[in-house]
Amino acid sequence: MSGMKQIIGLIGWLLLSFAAAAIGSIASIQAAAFYRQLAQPTWAPPSAVFGPVWSLLYALMGIAAWLVWREGGGRRQRGVLALFVLQLAVNALWSWLFFGWHRGALAFADIVLLWLLIAATAIAFWRVRPLAGALLLPYLGWVSFAAALNFAVWQSNPQILG
Repeated sequence: MSGMKQIIGLIGWLLLSFAAAAIGSIASIQAAAFYRQLAQPTWAPPSAVFGPVWSLLYALMGIAAWLVWREGGGRRQRGVLALFVLQLAVNALWSWLFFGWHRGALAFADIVLLWLLIAATAIAFWRVRPLAGALLLPYLGWVSFAAALNFAVWQSNPQILG
């Protein structure tokens, strides 16, 4: 694979990852104000933490997908990359469920599904290229934390997130 094709591929996978971020962020325009009004556990981070953490995670996701894509292209890795795209869609949906539509239970169900999809994607990526799978581990860790936070906030705010 030529160097130019690899660079275009990297840019493409990063753009796809950040497109999912953009779709989710549309629902999160008022997220900081909404997040502040919710009863939260003492271990909840301030809203300013989420943007930088997610930016790093989306970059790692794009790089991981690119590493897999480089191992034979889209045809050879179609199933593995489709799994990646599916988890991106479920990721973007979470912001709409929680911040856009204030559906705590559905957001929690979504994040549990997301966790399973990330784990499956990390395993599938690992089998193609171990580094690609490893790059998804911080994402899996953060979503584990986010799932616990989602549950705690939902349970503490039934009137808002019912």
